[in-house]
Amino acid sequence: MRLIHLSDLHLGKRLNEFSLIEDQEFILREIYSIISEERPDIIVIAGDIYDKPVPSAEAVRLFDDFLTKAAEQTKHIFVISGNHDSAERIAFGSHIMEKSGIHMSPVYDGNIVPTILSDEYGDFGVYMLPFIKPVSVRRFFPDTEIETYTDAVNTAVDAMNADFSRRNILITHQFVTGAKKSDSEEISVGGTDNVDSSAFDGFDYVALGHIHSPQNVGSERIRYCGTPLKYSFSEAAQEKSVTVVDFGKKGNITVRTVPLEPMHDMRVVRGGFDYICSKECSSQGDSKDYIHAVLTDEDDIPEAMGRLRGVYPNIMSLEYDNRHTRSSHGSIETADADNRLPIELFEEFYKLSNGGEMSEQQRELVQSLIEKIWEEEA
Repeated sequence: MRLIHLSDLHLGKRLNEFSLIEDQEFILREIYSIISEERPDIIVIAGDIYDKPVPSAEAVRLFDDFLTKAAEQTKHIFVISGNHDSAERIAFGSHIMEKSGIHMSPVYDGNIVPTILSDEYGDFGVYMLPFIKPVSVRRFFPDTEIETYTDAVNTAVDAMNADFSRRNILITHQFVTGAKKSDSEEISVGGTDNVDSSAFDGFDYVALGHIHSPQNVGSERIRYCGTPLKYSFSEAAQEKSVTVVDFGKKGNITVRTVPLEPMHDMRVVRGGFDYICSKECSSQGDSKDYIHAVLTDEDDIPEAMGRLRGVYPNIMSLEYDNRHTRSSHGSIETADADNRLPIELFEEFYKLSNGGEMSEQQRELVQSLIEKIWEEEA
């Protein structure tokens, strides 16, 4: 039994006001090519199909095209809803699609019925557990104490009454304790949405979604496949891939990855403005990559973003890293503010904010603005 594990497509996503729909269409074509070569028996998509609960028409059309083509290359596709999805929209038409081997997770109702498949090694159970919160589970198990996300998942899994004498996989979309996060996931402050990996004891493979970095959690049988594209600059150094799992007899699985090459890579370039604009820097990758620039110049560069766009047409964001931005911010003593000149207060504020003194030219400019404001008020 061969399985391809995908998750977190986030179709329709925009990043820094850039639409990624063409990048997503490109990467789905690449994934389809991998599916055609690998010929899996099962394709799993572990949640966050869309980036919003109400996706755009082009995002829905893109997923529809991908599902239609992928269904021609495999026997079964399992899709669950993630925290970005509308569970009701993902579940729509599930009974009709079931006949074509496309299994869409229903809205969680406390009762998860597995799909039983078989191969030369016997039966194989597939369980779909969409993204749940404690409140989602508590309503169906009023006599069970459910306070945490681990409680919720434990309760949902226990209610499955899975037969662990056979091989079973669980598809779910949760934040498992110990997973390494990126900046682009929606994780609760303080880790209150953590789920302990012990909740998945007994399953031969847990196909996870939610965390964007590809990784195993504890062992290769509990795995995040990661996003097919980079969705924040914190992911710039990651290698995106498709996870392929081969199942033999119970207890015998092989996990490997097939790398993905995006239409536009995502890179961080760092240095002085002149260096970043230089051929030495720009030639280190494709000039059309999505770029986050970190300028180390001590002084602000006029119209830096517009000028950099002449070198990097898809630059998304810019920040400064210098002694001004690294300086710690203090507070201005205001007890004697009435006895001090406005320019003196502004000079102190500037020093605290920028880690250095104002230049004489800056001081003259601020003083002229203060005098102009006084004149207008008078």
